[in-house]
Amino acid sequence: QVQLVESGGGLVQPGGSLTLSCAASGSRFSIDYMGWYRQAPGAQRELVAAIISGGTTNYADSVKGRFTISRDSAKNTVYLQMNSLNPEDTAVYYCNAKGILVINNGVRRPFDSWGQGTQVTVSS
Repeated sequence: QVQLVESGGGLVQPGGSLTLSCAASGSRFSIDYMGWYRQAPGAQRELVAAIISGGTTNYADSVKGRFTISRDSAKNTVYLQMNSLNPEDTAVYYCNAKGILVINNGVRRPFDSWGQGTQVTVSS
């Protein structure tokens, strides 16, 4: 399996910035897609930003111009730079990765992994 570990969440004042990181680890694998999702209390999980292997990015309308997703392929790590944060950004942020896992006998299987989530709270 591929494990994802997120870091970088916390408490920030409105207008502030945070950077989230998500590192993937495991045996032989390749990643085609990495994304950040968030879930606020009482709400459904929603896509915040995503990046595919070619570098194409996609953002939710609510974060365009404020958030930037980037990826370090050598480190299997994806980042989410969040600027101009507002209370509506408060949520648990989850990392998601999809790709191909090569198991011991050489068989290739798709994987779809999630991180444990990191809390982001925007409050004065």
